[in-house]
Amino acid sequence: MSQATKHLQEKYSKPPFPEQTQRPPGSEQELQPKADHGEQSYKGSGRLKGRKALITGADSGIGKAVAIALAREGADILIGYLDEEQDAQDTAKWVEEAGRRAILLGGDITEEAHCKKMVDKALKEFGQINILVNNAAFQMTRESVTEIPSEEWDHTFRTNIYATFYLTKAAVPHMPPGSSIINTCSINAFQPKPTLLAYAATKAAIVNFTAGLAQSLAEKGIRANSVAPGPVWTPLIPATMPAKDVAKFGEQSPTARPAQPAELAPVYVLLASDEASFISGAAIPVTGGRPVI
Repeated sequence: MSQATKHLQEKYSKPPFPEQTQRPPGSEQELQPKADHGEQSYKGSGRLKGRKALITGADSGIGKAVAIALAREGADILIGYLDEEQDAQDTAKWVEEAGRRAILLGGDITEEAHCKKMVDKALKEFGQINILVNNAAFQMTRESVTEIPSEEWDHTFRTNIYATFYLTKAAVPHMPPGSSIINTCSINAFQPKPTLLAYAATKAAIVNFTAGLAQSLAEKGIRANSVAPGPVWTPLIPATMPAKDVAKFGEQSPTARPAQPAELAPVYVLLASDEASFISGAAIPVTGGRPVI
């Protein structure tokens, strides 16, 4: 094994993690150990210079890592979040340190009016939207279908797939040719975990929605893709899983650990860039070796 390979295998934390719980949707401030969003490691090269991005769930986790990476590649960012003000402010700090504009907008994406407000705000501040990242999500662990409250089922769908539709519908008329829509799905779209029934169903819907969307937008020169992560260490985990499961999160992965958000961001950068000009309708797996066939 080369030293470089050994370094990559040993760089990130592996379970067992401290048993912990948080109030949904979770906060980076309380997560132990802290997640890596590429704050110290991601190096940009101007691949997205002058572009304007709207990212939901950009206060933490994958969304935060994507915001940092896109900013370091030259994009201005509208940071969408629910109510995690402190986390969102930290994302904005990193975007601004990259020399780019950061616009913060909190609110509930389950409401179509707020989704339209986000698009309107991005247009007012930036003049256009080149990159739309539908990333915010909700999940909750339930042992049986009979334990899922109907209100929770509805909330999961409204957060994960309704909002993706609302934002896409509002943004597309203002996205010029060459723009990119990137939707976060999950390995659960292909290998549904029985304790995440609602979440897995929404992620499968996102894959299907994205594949159809890519075909309908091709003539406009807009690409649409989804990214399918395996286990990722984010505040959503202690906020939605039992503490005993958090402690061993990711241990079943071939890597014996969850991904860090920093390991997802480069795929979003690729899909947002001109290098991915012939990639559309795809679901890109980032699973640490778990096959998605």
